[in-house]
Amino acid sequence: MTGEQLKALESRLWKAADELRANSKLTATEYSFPVLGIIFLRHAHNRFEIAKIEIEKSLPVHAIRGIRPIEKNDFLTAKAIFLPEEARWNHILDLPESVDVGEHINKSMKGIEDEYPDLLGVLPKVYNLFEKDLLLRLLRIFNDAALDNITGDVFGRIYEYFLNKFAMSGAQEGGEFFTPPSLVKTIVNIIEPKRGKVLDPAVGSAGMFVQTAHFIENEGFDASDKVTFYGQEKTDTNTKLAKMNMAVHGLDANIVQGNSFYEDKHELVGKCSFVMANPPFNVDGVDKEKDSVKKDARLPFGLPNNDNANYLWIQYFYSYLNENGRAGFVMASSASDAGHSEKKLRQKLVKTGAVDVMVAIGNKFFYSVPLPCSLWFFDKSKAKDPVRANKTLMLDLRNVYRKVSSNHHDFTEEHLESIHAIVSLYRGDNTLFNALVIKYTKESKTEELEWLTSRFPDGVYTDVIGLCKVVDRTEIADNDCSLSPGRYVGVVDQVDYDFDYESAMICIKEELKNLNDEANDLAGQIQIDLEELGL
Repeated sequence: MTGEQLKALESRLWKAADELRANSKLTATEYSFPVLGIIFLRHAHNRFEIAKIEIEKSLPVHAIRGIRPIEKNDFLTAKAIFLPEEARWNHILDLPESVDVGEHINKSMKGIEDEYPDLLGVLPKVYNLFEKDLLLRLLRIFNDAALDNITGDVFGRIYEYFLNKFAMSGAQEGGEFFTPPSLVKTIVNIIEPKRGKVLDPAVGSAGMFVQTAHFIENEGFDASDKVTFYGQEKTDTNTKLAKMNMAVHGLDANIVQGNSFYEDKHELVGKCSFVMANPPFNVDGVDKEKDSVKKDARLPFGLPNNDNANYLWIQYFYSYLNENGRAGFVMASSASDAGHSEKKLRQKLVKTGAVDVMVAIGNKFFYSVPLPCSLWFFDKSKAKDPVRANKTLMLDLRNVYRKVSSNHHDFTEEHLESIHAIVSLYRGDNTLFNALVIKYTKESKTEELEWLTSRFPDGVYTDVIGLCKVVDRTEIADNDCSLSPGRYVGVVDQVDYDFDYESAMICIKEELKNLNDEANDLAGQIQIDLEELGL
């Protein structure tokens, strides 16, 4: 399914489902979670049917008893959920007119939970609140033939699309938005999570975990044998969504509900091989007077004076890592240059030598907001190497994207591969680069081949104006301790007639607003300090 086909499908499903909601007695909040439950059920059914076909091909045959019956454990091995007969999609669609469909789906969800204790209390069981006609029409919407036999990745996009739409409509607490696949894949590719404890303390719908599993599977291994997933999420709904997402992909995870600013429920400081997250940006109102904050072991560099929580998150991600751990996370662009107390915290962080890669991402990558962002990467094994500790790769990808639509950009698979190859070259490994040259040559991908080889003609890392530069800690210190790639890589002389000035101005205005808010916070702090001094 192409990007345009998926976009059309997402839009069609959402429009139909939203029109139903608008003409029902249900609020957006009452409607959202059960609809996501229907998507979960449809996805689980697809995986069940695909897995069933594969399982049947390999069932052992006994000379007397014949073919062994399919068992629940067969589906666990196939990374699918075993669905009781009454919970299967076709069975629900074929229910007699006399059956209460809402109650039947409630019982089906309970039946799935009974089979999988980790899902206990997770699945929605409020379908009795739906008018029968509304529920039947909703089931018909998700019986769309385009959904037959599609992969988990496509369902994940639909799942994420609905999550974002519900968040934008106010159906989810706080209106959190979720990480687009391009950024998730970039993070996973760069930190290369292959084994050990993997933590996401702002787990959302668990997209980072799902992509990590794909990464490990592409390496030829079973994720369940290599990594253990730990997640924490503030809202009850998102916690349930994450558990549903993991279950439908046949993955185990220890995901708990808790506010990461005040609770560290997994107690994994210094124990994680990999940390990845897309935390909420620019959060204010964190109560820094709480003992749990003032004495937090996850804040080795101290508390910022302002009300912005970005540098709480940044320190959490650093502190969770073990001595060889890597972290990758999404952060507001403004955090890379934030001043005052945040600058002092950033100076301490840079001195550790663990700041590995900084990536600037252009606007329009998120579904719900047009703003740019940055990706931060830490590597504590790098910090132990006297040479590598002094180096950081600055990678500016603001001009690298595919225009999916007028308001949405992403990375192509070739973009993702090339980004991964550049980082690998920086780390002294040209294996991926050489493999891509062979692949693009064989597949006649001349544009992609030219983009890569023209920048790195010798197959080794080199600084490229406008794209990448390796800087040392002295250069960072001389640049006001900025971690913004654009400050270092330079600009290629060119005229861009397709430049989107309107979106750029929106981004500039938002960044200006953040700077003004920071200035106001600082002015307030100065006033408090003066009053405390009696001035």
